Amino acid sequence: IDSSSGALVAVSGSPFAVPGTNPAALTVDPNGRFLYVVYTGSDQVQAFSIDTTTGALTAAGAATFTGSAPDAVVVDPTDTYLYVANLASNSISSYSIDSTTGLPTPLPSSPTPVGSQPAALQVDPSGGFLYLAEFGAASVVALAIDTGTGSLTGITGSPFGSGQGPISIAMYPTGAYAYVANESGKSISAYALNASSGALSQVSGSPVATSSTPLGVVVDPGGRYLYAANAAANAISIYAIAPTSGALTLSGSPVAAGTLPTALAIDPSGQFLYVVNGQSGNVSAYTVDTASGALTAVSGSPFAAGDQPHSIAID
Repeated sequence: IDSSSGALVAVSGSPFAVPGTNPAALTVDPNGRFLYVVYTGSDQVQAFSIDTTTGALTAAGAATFTGSAPDAVVVDPTDTYLYVANLASNSISSYSIDSTTGLPTPLPSSPTPVGSQPAALQVDPSGGFLYLAEFGAASVVALAIDTGTGSLTGITGSPFGSGQGPISIAMYPTGAYAYVANESGKSISAYALNASSGALSQVSGSPVATSSTPLGVVVDPGGRYLYAANAAANAISIYAIAPTSGALTLSGSPVAAGTLPTALAIDPSGQFLYVVNGQSGNVSAYTVDTASGALTAVSGSPFAAGDQPHSIAID
């Protein structure tokens, strides 16, 4: 990433071959040393070490897998545990992470059964709670994380209702709120988080209707704006976030993206937004007006990616 312009330049050796089939999701550990990829087609979770100077990837090994059709992956803020949502086996696989090699090892408590078609995961910034979007059950499951063992336990009141087809989750930077994109319901659910119990309560006015099918959502690091990838409209919608309530208000008109935008990421500085366009095989890049949340296409955007890109992470 060009730190001045936000432009993307392919790392030498990219694209990097992977050992599994149908890579569906990826995440970078909080320390920026390892990339984790899950393969829906071959039921694997793979670790790659990241060259912190060049960004190049080196395969570090695959973990013993404990589920079927993994579709989402997340690392807790302490870089101790890794969790995988298994779409077909309706479960969460839990792993401890070797701090030296980055390799995940299944926890004795893994897998944890959940409801129907878990499609997205997020851990709150405190590392105490894991949130899971259940696509088939139109709900969000909340699980307490034992920080000593990594094991998961359902909290009182879970699961919490959402719109139809929840498919992605974004957390507010402080952990005060969570947002869920409901693909089938064409809406975004907003929740306030109870910091003590992890329970969710819908924010007034939630869910907020969208004009199209939202597949991905992300909140800027300042907690001022939420961006949604509207797949059918090939556009990005912008919502202002009320800091005292978490409520969403549509801001301006949707911004054009490529064909079938599926996932978004914002760089840690909050200056640049990147959107994966699944059907057009590229990544749209935008500068973010930190005062208004408005987006402006970066010169040279969109940038070529591989075939049918589906997920994005920033180191």
